[in-house]
Amino acid sequence: MDTPDRAGPRPSWIFRGALVLILAYALFVLAMMWWWDTEPDHFDPIKATQARATARQQPVVVGSATTSALIDTIQVMLDKRGGYLSNDKLPPGLLMDNIPNWEFGVVTASRDLTRALRNEFSRSQTQSVEDKDLQEAEPLISSPNDRWLLPSSESQYRKAIERIDSYATRLADNDTDDAQFYARADNLVDFLSVVSTRLGSLSQRLSASVGQMRIDTDLANDPNAQQSKPTASSRVVKTPWTKIDDNFYEARGYTWALREQLEAIRVDFGPVLRDKNAMVSLDQVVREIEEAQKPLGSPIVLNGSPFGFFGNHSLVLANYISRANAALIELRELLRRG
Repeated sequence: MDTPDRAGPRPSWIFRGALVLILAYALFVLAMMWWWDTEPDHFDPIKATQARATARQQPVVVGSATTSALIDTIQVMLDKRGGYLSNDKLPPGLLMDNIPNWEFGVVTASRDLTRALRNEFSRSQTQSVEDKDLQEAEPLISSPNDRWLLPSSESQYRKAIERIDSYATRLADNDTDDAQFYARADNLVDFLSVVSTRLGSLSQRLSASVGQMRIDTDLANDPNAQQSKPTASSRVVKTPWTKIDDNFYEARGYTWALREQLEAIRVDFGPVLRDKNAMVSLDQVVREIEEAQKPLGSPIVLNGSPFGFFGNHSLVLANYISRANAALIELRELLRRG
Protein backbone atom coordinates (compact mmCIF):
# COMPACT_ATOMS: atom_id res chain seq x y z
CA MET A 1 0.00 0.00 0.00
CA ASP A 2 1.37 3.44 -0.93
CA THR A 3 1.92 5.81 1.95
CA PRO A 4 0.51 9.39 1.60
CA ASP A 5 2.98 12.15 0.81
CA ARG A 6 4.04 14.22 3.77
CA ALA A 7 4.01 18.01 3.49
CA GLY A 8 7.22 18.27 5.47
CA PRO A 9 7.82 18.99 9.15
CA ARG A 10 5.37 21.35 10.80
CA PRO A 11 6.27 23.83 13.56
CA SER A 12 5.97 22.20 16.91
CA TRP A 13 3.59 23.45 19.55
CA ILE A 14 6.60 24.70 21.55
CA PHE A 15 7.71 26.91 18.67
CA ARG A 16 4.19 28.23 18.13
CA GLY A 17 3.79 28.92 21.85
CA ALA A 18 7.11 30.77 22.00
CA LEU A 19 6.12 32.86 18.99
CA VAL A 20 2.80 33.78 20.62
CA LEU A 21 4.57 34.76 23.83
CA ILE A 22 7.06 36.93 21.95
CA LEU A 23 4.29 38.71 20.04
CA ALA A 24 2.27 39.19 23.23
CA TYR A 25 5.30 40.63 25.00
CA ALA A 26 6.00 42.98 22.09
CA LEU A 27 2.40 44.22 22.14
CA PHE A 28 2.59 44.66 25.91
CA VAL A 29 5.80 46.71 25.61
CA LEU A 30 4.30 48.91 22.89
CA ALA A 31 1.15 49.45 24.94
CA MET A 32 3.15 50.41 28.02
CA MET A 33 5.34 52.75 25.97
CA TRP A 34 2.20 54.50 24.72
CA TRP A 35 0.73 54.69 28.23
CA TRP A 36 3.91 56.00 29.86
CA ASP A 37 4.74 58.52 27.12
CA THR A 38 2.72 61.31 28.76
CA GLU A 39 3.88 64.54 30.39
CA PRO A 40 2.29 65.24 33.80
CA ASP A 41 -0.25 68.05 34.06
CA HIS A 42 0.37 71.35 35.79
CA PHE A 43 -0.47 71.40 39.51
CA ASP A 44 -1.29 74.41 41.66
CA PRO A 45 1.70 74.95 43.99
CA ILE A 46 -0.29 77.34 46.19
CA LYS A 47 -3.04 74.82 46.90
CA ALA A 48 -0.38 72.17 47.51
CA THR A 49 1.33 74.47 50.02
CA GLN A 50 -1.90 75.10 51.90
CA ALA A 51 -2.75 71.40 51.94
CA ARG A 52 0.67 70.52 53.34
CA ALA A 53 0.41 73.20 56.04
CA THR A 54 -3.09 72.04 57.02
CA ALA A 55 -2.01 68.40 57.24
CA ARG A 56 0.85 69.33 59.55
CA GLN A 57 -1.08 71.95 61.47
CA GLN A 58 1.54 74.56 60.73
CA PRO A 59 1.17 78.09 59.38
CA VAL A 60 2.15 79.09 55.86
CA VAL A 61 5.23 81.29 56.21
CA VAL A 62 7.62 83.02 53.86
CA GLY A 63 9.37 80.26 51.92
CA SER A 64 6.65 77.64 52.36
CA ALA A 65 5.38 77.96 48.80
CA THR A 66 8.82 77.75 47.17
CA THR A 67 9.95 74.71 49.15
CA SER A 68 6.58 73.01 48.67
CA ALA A 69 6.74 73.57 44.90
CA LEU A 70 10.23 72.07 44.80
CA ILE A 71 9.16 69.00 46.79
CA ASP A 72 6.02 68.40 44.75
CA THR A 73 7.84 68.87 41.45
CA ILE A 74 10.33 66.14 42.29
CA GLN A 75 7.59 63.86 43.63
CA VAL A 76 5.46 64.24 40.50
CA MET A 77 8.49 63.39 38.38
CA LEU A 78 9.18 60.24 40.40
CA ASP A 79 5.57 59.06 40.77
CA LYS A 80 4.08 59.84 37.35
CA ARG A 81 2.95 57.11 34.95
CA GLY A 82 5.67 54.50 34.72
CA GLY A 83 7.64 56.08 37.55
CA TYR A 84 11.16 57.34 36.92
CA LEU A 85 12.42 56.09 33.54
CA SER A 86 15.84 57.67 33.04
CA ASN A 87 17.72 54.78 34.65
CA ASP A 88 15.62 51.88 33.32
CA LYS A 89 17.70 49.02 31.92
CA LEU A 90 14.81 46.92 30.58
CA PRO A 91 11.93 47.57 28.16
CA PRO A 92 9.73 49.50 27.90
CA GLY A 93 11.68 52.24 29.71
CA LEU A 94 14.93 51.30 27.96
CA LEU A 95 13.32 51.95 24.56
CA MET A 96 11.94 55.37 25.47
CA ASP A 97 13.80 58.66 25.26
CA ASN A 98 11.18 61.44 25.25
CA ILE A 99 10.10 61.17 28.89
CA PRO A 100 13.65 60.52 30.20
CA ASN A 101 14.74 63.76 28.53
CA TRP A 102 11.70 65.48 30.05
CA GLU A 103 12.82 64.12 33.43
CA PHE A 104 16.32 65.52 32.90
CA GLY A 105 14.84 68.98 32.34
CA VAL A 106 12.88 68.69 35.60
CA VAL A 107 15.98 67.47 37.45
CA THR A 108 17.99 70.44 36.12
CA ALA A 109 15.40 72.94 37.32
CA SER A 110 15.17 71.19 40.70
CA ARG A 111 18.94 71.26 41.11
CA ASP A 112 19.04 74.99 40.37
CA LEU A 113 16.38 75.82 42.95
CA THR A 114 17.90 73.51 45.58
CA ARG A 115 21.27 75.21 45.08
CA ALA A 116 19.60 78.62 45.38
CA LEU A 117 17.91 77.54 48.61
CA ARG A 118 21.20 76.39 50.05
CA ASN A 119 23.36 79.33 48.93
CA GLU A 120 20.98 82.31 48.80
CA PHE A 121 17.44 81.98 50.09
CA SER A 122 18.28 80.30 53.41
CA ARG A 123 21.25 82.56 54.26
CA SER A 124 21.19 86.15 55.47
CA GLN A 125 24.66 86.95 54.13
CA THR A 126 27.76 85.30 52.66
CA GLN A 127 29.31 84.70 56.09
CA SER A 128 26.24 83.01 57.53
CA VAL A 129 26.10 79.27 58.25
CA GLU A 130 24.50 76.93 55.73
CA ASP A 131 21.30 75.14 56.65
CA LYS A 132 22.10 71.57 57.69
CA ASP A 133 19.29 69.94 55.69
CA LEU A 134 19.91 71.90 52.50
CA GLN A 135 23.61 71.15 52.82
CA GLU A 136 22.72 67.47 52.41
CA ALA A 137 19.88 67.96 49.92
CA GLU A 138 21.96 69.60 47.18
CA PRO A 139 24.46 66.74 46.64
CA LEU A 140 21.58 64.25 46.78
CA ILE A 141 19.59 65.97 44.03
CA SER A 142 22.84 66.39 42.07
CA SER A 143 23.34 62.62 41.87
CA PRO A 144 23.57 61.19 38.32
CA ASN A 145 20.15 60.90 36.75
CA ASP A 146 20.75 57.46 35.19
CA ARG A 147 22.08 55.45 38.12
CA TRP A 148 20.03 52.29 38.73
CA LEU A 149 22.03 50.37 41.33
CA LEU A 150 23.29 51.12 44.83
CA PRO A 151 22.18 53.82 45.21
CA SER A 152 19.63 54.40 42.48
CA SER A 153 18.74 57.87 41.26
CA GLU A 154 15.23 57.55 42.68
CA SER A 155 16.49 56.72 46.16
CA GLN A 156 18.85 59.71 46.13
CA TYR A 157 16.13 62.07 44.96
CA ARG A 158 13.70 60.81 47.57
CA LYS A 159 16.31 61.41 50.26
CA ALA A 160 16.68 64.94 48.90
CA ILE A 161 12.92 65.39 49.27
CA GLU A 162 13.17 64.29 52.91
CA ARG A 163 15.89 66.85 53.63
CA ILE A 164 14.03 69.69 51.87
CA ASP A 165 10.85 68.69 53.67
CA SER A 166 12.69 68.80 56.99
CA TYR A 167 13.88 72.31 56.16
CA ALA A 168 10.33 73.34 55.24
CA THR A 169 9.01 71.95 58.53
CA ARG A 170 11.58 73.88 60.53
CA LEU A 171 10.68 77.05 58.64
CA ALA A 172 7.23 77.00 60.17
CA ASP A 173 8.15 76.09 63.77
CA ASN A 174 8.52 78.54 66.65
CA ASP A 175 12.30 78.37 66.91
CA THR A 176 13.55 81.74 65.65
CA ASP A 177 17.14 80.49 65.65
CA ASP A 178 16.31 77.59 63.37
CA ALA A 179 15.68 77.58 59.58
CA GLN A 180 15.01 80.83 57.75
CA PHE A 181 13.99 81.91 54.24
CA TYR A 182 15.06 85.42 53.19
CA ALA A 183 12.86 86.85 50.45
CA ARG A 184 15.13 89.65 49.26
CA ALA A 185 15.53 91.20 45.83
CA ASP A 186 19.23 90.36 45.56
CA ASN A 187 18.60 86.69 46.38
CA LEU A 188 15.93 86.48 43.72
CA VAL A 189 18.11 88.19 41.13
CA ASP A 190 20.87 85.62 41.69
CA PHE A 191 18.45 82.76 41.13
CA LEU A 192 16.85 84.35 38.08
CA SER A 193 20.30 84.87 36.55
CA VAL A 194 20.81 81.11 36.58
CA VAL A 195 17.34 80.59 35.12
CA SER A 196 18.09 83.08 32.35
CA THR A 197 21.23 81.22 31.30
CA ARG A 198 19.26 77.95 31.19
CA LEU A 199 16.53 79.47 29.04
CA GLY A 200 19.09 81.07 26.73
CA SER A 201 20.87 77.76 26.22
CA LEU A 202 17.64 75.88 25.58
CA SER A 203 16.49 78.50 23.08
CA GLN A 204 19.77 78.29 21.15
CA ARG A 205 19.73 74.50 21.06
CA LEU A 206 16.12 74.42 19.87
CA SER A 207 16.75 77.05 17.20
CA ALA A 208 19.67 75.01 15.85
CA SER A 209 17.24 72.30 14.75
CA VAL A 210 17.24 73.81 11.25
CA GLY A 211 20.88 74.90 11.17
CA GLN A 212 22.07 78.47 11.62
CA MET A 213 25.04 80.58 10.62
CA ARG A 214 26.11 82.17 13.91
CA ILE A 215 28.52 85.05 14.40
CA ASP A 216 31.07 84.63 17.19
CA THR A 217 30.12 87.14 19.90
CA ASP A 218 31.82 85.33 22.78
CA LEU A 219 34.23 88.21 23.50
CA ALA A 220 31.96 91.09 22.56
CA ASN A 221 32.04 94.39 24.50
CA ASP A 222 35.40 93.68 26.14
CA PRO A 223 38.54 94.55 24.10
CA ASN A 224 40.83 92.79 26.62
CA ALA A 225 38.83 89.57 26.87
CA GLN A 226 40.51 86.30 25.96
CA GLN A 227 39.48 82.69 25.50
CA SER A 228 41.32 79.37 25.70
CA LYS A 229 41.11 78.42 22.03
CA PRO A 230 40.51 80.58 18.96
CA THR A 231 37.25 80.07 17.09
CA ALA A 232 36.03 81.02 13.65
CA SER A 233 34.29 84.38 13.26
CA SER A 234 31.20 82.56 12.01
CA ARG A 235 30.14 78.91 12.03
CA VAL A 236 27.18 76.75 11.13
CA VAL A 237 25.39 75.26 14.13
CA LYS A 238 22.94 72.42 13.50
CA THR A 239 21.44 69.88 15.88
CA PRO A 240 21.82 66.25 14.76
CA TRP A 241 18.44 64.83 13.80
CA THR A 242 18.76 62.19 16.53
CA LYS A 243 18.93 64.95 19.18
CA ILE A 244 16.06 67.15 18.02
CA ASP A 245 13.35 65.45 20.08
CA ASP A 246 15.78 65.09 23.01
CA ASN A 247 16.29 68.86 23.17
CA PHE A 248 12.58 69.46 22.71
CA TYR A 249 11.49 67.30 25.63
CA GLU A 250 14.30 68.48 27.88
CA ALA A 251 13.08 72.05 27.33
CA ARG A 252 9.50 70.96 28.02
CA GLY A 253 10.54 69.37 31.31
CA TYR A 254 12.58 72.37 32.41
CA THR A 255 9.81 74.87 31.62
CA TRP A 256 7.20 72.66 33.32
CA ALA A 257 9.19 72.67 36.56
CA LEU A 258 10.09 76.36 36.20
CA ARG A 259 6.44 77.34 35.93
CA GLU A 260 5.69 75.65 39.25
CA GLN A 261 8.68 77.37 40.86
CA LEU A 262 7.85 80.86 39.60
CA GLU A 263 4.20 80.62 40.65
CA ALA A 264 5.41 79.79 44.16
CA ILE A 265 8.04 82.54 44.08
CA ARG A 266 5.28 84.98 43.13
CA VAL A 267 3.78 84.35 46.58
CA ASP A 268 6.91 84.26 48.73
CA PHE A 269 8.46 87.32 47.06
CA GLY A 270 5.16 89.16 46.61
CA PRO A 271 6.03 92.24 48.73
CA VAL A 272 9.42 92.60 47.03
CA LEU A 273 7.93 92.28 43.55
CA ARG A 274 5.19 94.80 44.29
CA ASP A 275 7.67 97.24 45.83
CA LYS A 276 9.80 97.06 42.66
CA ASN A 277 6.71 97.24 40.44
CA ALA A 278 7.88 93.94 38.96
CA MET A 279 4.85 91.69 39.49
CA VAL A 280 3.59 92.23 35.95
CA SER A 281 6.98 91.25 34.52
CA LEU A 282 6.94 87.98 36.46
CA ASP A 283 3.39 87.34 35.29
CA GLN A 284 4.58 87.80 31.71
CA VAL A 285 7.36 85.25 32.21
CA VAL A 286 4.86 82.75 33.60
CA ARG A 287 2.46 83.46 30.72
CA GLU A 288 5.11 82.68 28.10
CA ILE A 289 6.15 79.51 29.90
CA GLU A 290 2.51 78.47 30.14
CA GLU A 291 2.21 78.83 26.36
CA ALA A 292 5.29 76.64 25.96
CA GLN A 293 3.47 73.87 27.85
CA LYS A 294 0.53 73.49 25.48
CA PRO A 295 -0.07 69.87 24.42
CA LEU A 296 1.83 68.62 21.39
CA GLY A 297 -0.76 67.85 18.71
CA SER A 298 1.48 65.48 16.81
CA PRO A 299 2.79 61.95 17.44
CA ILE A 300 6.31 63.14 16.58
CA VAL A 301 8.33 66.34 16.91
CA LEU A 302 8.18 67.88 13.43
CA ASN A 303 11.32 69.52 12.11
CA GLY A 304 10.29 71.34 8.95
CA SER A 305 12.22 74.25 7.48
CA PRO A 306 11.52 77.69 9.00
CA PHE A 307 9.08 78.75 6.24
CA GLY A 308 8.41 75.34 4.74
CA PHE A 309 5.25 73.29 4.24
CA PHE A 310 5.67 71.33 7.46
CA GLY A 311 5.86 72.92 10.90
CA ASN A 312 8.87 73.03 13.20
CA HIS A 313 7.95 72.38 16.81
CA SER A 314 11.44 73.20 18.06
CA LEU A 315 11.29 76.72 16.60
CA VAL A 316 7.86 77.31 18.13
CA LEU A 317 9.08 76.25 21.56
CA ALA A 318 12.27 78.30 21.14
CA ASN A 319 10.11 81.35 20.41
CA TYR A 320 8.17 81.05 23.67
CA ILE A 321 11.32 80.39 25.67
CA SER A 322 13.09 83.38 24.11
CA ARG A 323 10.15 85.62 24.94
CA ALA A 324 10.10 84.31 28.49
CA ASN A 325 13.83 84.99 28.80
CA ALA A 326 13.40 88.54 27.46
CA ALA A 327 10.75 89.21 30.09
CA LEU A 328 13.00 87.62 32.71
CA ILE A 329 15.88 89.95 31.82
CA GLU A 330 13.55 92.90 32.24
CA LEU A 331 12.39 91.51 35.58
CA ARG A 332 15.97 91.24 36.81
CA GLU A 333 16.63 94.86 35.86
CA LEU A 334 13.58 96.01 37.80
CA LEU A 335 14.70 94.07 40.87
CA ARG A 336 18.19 95.57 40.72
CA ARG A 337 16.88 99.14 40.87
CA GLY A 338 16.68 100.75 44.26
